[in-house]
Amino acid sequence: MKNLWNDGDAEKIVADYAKKGVARDLALRVYTTRLLGGEPRLVLHGGGNTSCKTKATDLVGDKWDVLCVKGSGWDMGVIEPQGLPAVKLGALLKARSLKKLSDEDMVALQRANLIDPSSPNPSVETLLHAFLPHKFVDHTHSTAILAVVDQDDSEALSKKVFGSKMGFVPYIMPGFDLAKAAADVFDADPTVEGLILDKHGIFTFGDDAKQAYDRMIHYVNLAEDFITSHGKPRTEKAALPARLAKPADIAPMLRGAVAVARGEGRFNRMISDFRTSDAIVDFINSAKIADYAGRGVSTPDLSIRIKTGPMALPAPDADKIGDYKSVIRQHVEEFAKDYRAYFETNDALDDVKRTMLDQMPRLTLVPGLGMFGHGRTLKDAKIASDVGEMWIEAVRGAEAIGDFHPLSKADLFPLEYWSLEQAKLAANKPKPLTGQVVLVTGGAGAIGAATAKLFADNGAHAVVVDLDASRATEAAKKAGNSSIGIGADITDPAQMRAAFDQAVAVYGGLDILVSNAGAAWEGRIGELDDATLRKSFELNFFAHQSAAQNAVRIMLEQGTGGVLLFNTSKQAINPGPKFGAYGIPKAATLFLSRQYALEYGAHSIRSNAVNADRIRSGLLTDAMIASRSGARGVSEKEYMAGNLLGQEVTAEDVAQAFLHQALAERTTADVTTVDGGNIAAALR
Repeated sequence: MKNLWNDGDAEKIVADYAKKGVARDLALRVYTTRLLGGEPRLVLHGGGNTSCKTKATDLVGDKWDVLCVKGSGWDMGVIEPQGLPAVKLGALLKARSLKKLSDEDMVALQRANLIDPSSPNPSVETLLHAFLPHKFVDHTHSTAILAVVDQDDSEALSKKVFGSKMGFVPYIMPGFDLAKAAADVFDADPTVEGLILDKHGIFTFGDDAKQAYDRMIHYVNLAEDFITSHGKPRTEKAALPARLAKPADIAPMLRGAVAVARGEGRFNRMISDFRTSDAIVDFINSAKIADYAGRGVSTPDLSIRIKTGPMALPAPDADKIGDYKSVIRQHVEEFAKDYRAYFETNDALDDVKRTMLDQMPRLTLVPGLGMFGHGRTLKDAKIASDVGEMWIEAVRGAEAIGDFHPLSKADLFPLEYWSLEQAKLAANKPKPLTGQVVLVTGGAGAIGAATAKLFADNGAHAVVVDLDASRATEAAKKAGNSSIGIGADITDPAQMRAAFDQAVAVYGGLDILVSNAGAAWEGRIGELDDATLRKSFELNFFAHQSAAQNAVRIMLEQGTGGVLLFNTSKQAINPGPKFGAYGIPKAATLFLSRQYALEYGAHSIRSNAVNADRIRSGLLTDAMIASRSGARGVSEKEYMAGNLLGQEVTAEDVAQAFLHQALAERTTADVTTVDGGNIAAALR
């Protein structure tokens, strides 16, 4: 582990923050917190904290001794001074004399003594930082340290690795009791430079920021050096099929299997993030990978990310891929069964009323391929994958010097079902389309872009497909929510397939298709050349069929249903003069949507259409508006608002219709007209 302290960088951050009224101590606390937080082998997604003891002035001018400690929700790698809220130190120190303090009261105590009441909640380990006398205190979940403490003989091994300079604290769940126990260990030997927390991590401390940081790197390096010098030969590898399936072959199957059933064909879906590397594959190809996965997580806080640990699958045989879906589902069912037993056994140990969380794994290991992180959002899925990489490193290290022996699942349960964590989860309300993936063709046009953004605003990750790759990327960026843009000619079946495959590669599958792309050609039907009509059919009918086929292919593998939505235009019902080249294939597409509803309803795949009219877009350009209004003998304004409501219809109105159809879980074979009212185009 490289020591990244740089005197020049440290002084620069001190000078920069001085201009903003931030004192030297806090500026250096920010600096070393970022150094720690930027290294995933030390700190990963909230798994660490830092503090410094200094002085602060409140709103009425009174000066206080305070503890500036990492606040909940802040990323240590990019932390700012406001991410280290100041808490009055005197009140925290008084708490040490208490015999007990509930988690809720501990949080209340800390919040009641914030200098700035609007600050985030201080770390749950605030009291531990406070009870140690040092000015600067650092805490990480170093994977090398975890390799040492995730052993049956962890205390003896820690003494062997670190000597007498580090105190050893037996495992206690974070909170008041751990803070008191850790402080007692320090008081028993005030010469120690840090504390090793069994099954948990490491604390180091010092009189200044550099000393605390240097000690952290020093003791982590001692652990890393011990693992390197005492490592055992690698374990036997599992036999792999002669021909492995590809990640894309199994991703939809796996994504469907881990979806949480809500009853009556409804699901809370997950996003899947595939991750691989030589190091990942080398480790999960171990013959003992299922055993390692079943032992649990490398440090207890990971339970909020990957539950009781990973799920391990057998390697997928490309020549038997048709059987692999049932293999996945069997393993998921076994994982869920074990999780239910874990919950029921531990929940019965007290009188606290708890609601069981979903039983689905959040990390799946696939020998020969890599691993899949699962989460309700792409961010959550990526976090699970990040955690998986660090879990692998910790287990690899533990097995090199002994046997991976993490915290028991009985001891893990109180942390996973910790009231403080459950309160955070309860506050995080999903949106209507959270966990779902939508692919929009013609996604950079007015209707497509509006639809992608509206769906993303409602929780979906959007795959924006357009002939113009740069415009697709821009539309995806505007949609937000980790959406992606793809350039593709959707009249080319290979390019269409590649776009859907990319959705699988990034998100694990697909739930909603908005087949929206189209273009119009004018001319009287009896005088229209054959090439023009065929060209229109390629885009306005066959591309819709190609998109639907690809979507259904993925949806059937997932087994969780889905939605096909087609933009069929009012021309499908109410043809206009000189517009046959456009209206005829659109009419075929309308009946295509009904055919899909008829044939795939049994698989919970719904199919609906939107008939929109006169929407300003790349299709209905200013020139086209002038031409069509002229063909009908009205002004452009009259043409655009020529409906029963007398109002122009926008792309956003069409997007709302698509959203309604996506959310209407018991509606299929529907055609929704979005034209402001046109009796001639009304279905009957």
